[in-house]
Amino acid sequence: MSRNFELMQQLEREHSVRTEQSNGSALSELTETGSTHGSFEWAEDEALRLVQRIFLLQSERPPQVVVFAGIDHGSGCSGISSAVAEALARNSGGPVCLLEANFRSPALPSMFGTTNHFGLTNALLQESPIRTYAKSVGCQNLWLISSGSLASDSPNLLTSERLKTRVAEMRAEFDFVIIDAPPLTRYADAIALAQLSDGMVLVLEAESTRREAAQMAASSLRSSNIKILAAVLNKRTFPIPDKIYKRL
Repeated sequence: MSRNFELMQQLEREHSVRTEQSNGSALSELTETGSTHGSFEWAEDEALRLVQRIFLLQSERPPQVVVFAGIDHGSGCSGISSAVAEALARNSGGPVCLLEANFRSPALPSMFGTTNHFGLTNALLQESPIRTYAKSVGCQNLWLISSGSLASDSPNLLTSERLKTRVAEMRAEFDFVIIDAPPLTRYADAIALAQLSDGMVLVLEAESTRREAAQMAASSLRSSNIKILAAVLNKRTFPIPDKIYKRL
């Protein structure tokens, strides 16, 4: 049996008992979805389903700033975050910012056919209004702030006080902000970013992400008081049970 199928079964079991076990499994509060597509192609209906679950169908105020981070490198996090940002821009009616905070392996500009010039690193070192660094891309209402000009010490900017100021500006300028972050198992960047956000979406890769790694990542996030909003199993090649989809 696929270890990822076992992982999904475990996620489902843990999800069903989360209200009974306040100190249960590290993955007990996750909501799952998935896709048969590769890293840079995520089905539109999957993206919309996740957008509805996290943003549009909330009875209370939805999260405004959300970080997307893979457990491991190569999970397809950039493709998923861009698909979600596009779906959110099409369906929310307000401006959405897709922020590339993955200084380790930036990929978003090439996905949208634009350049990486003048982005987040520049915004953290300069004083111009945050909109100055945003490019209109894709559908109406979608803006991209790419990583910008990178240097060997660029990741250190993600722990600067200046980042807090810029995130606050984004909250004022955009209805929603989707942040593409580096993988959790390799760097601390995603946790630093998530501490300025309203929650995180974890991206797991089928046939690659191990349950233990996902549980450790979730435990680390919770110990940092970071809310886990959902989990995505990307690149899956097996069907996910309907009752999981019905929770979205």
